[in-house]
Amino acid sequence: MGKGKSDLSLPLTDLEDYGRRLRSIKTRMNHTKKMFEAYEDDIGDGTVNSALGDFESNWEDGREDISQQLDALAGMSEAVVREFKKLDDELTKQVNDAMKTEDKRPKKDKD
Repeated sequence: MGKGKSDLSLPLTDLEDYGRRLRSIKTRMNHTKKMFEAYEDDIGDGTVNSALGDFESNWEDGREDISQQLDALAGMSEAVVREFKKLDDELTKQVNDAMKTEDKRPKKDKD
């Protein structure tokens, strides 16, 4: 220990953002079909639309596994943040309780 720095620190804000970003990736990943359909008329070429449809169909096979893994990672990062904050609060309370001292000196009477 030295110079008032804690021995353990975690970038909690980064971990919170990490969980949100993973869930955002999952949401966007699960909307590829809608995105492809939205551009279907703009593309015009049936072979491109057919290829995108094939991609979406094949993508469907692995998407659920990836979604579950993204959820698990997001959940783990959220759990780390939650538990670390809880631990930090408990340690802060313990330190504050230990620092509280009761003034046991006799009181002086004022004349």
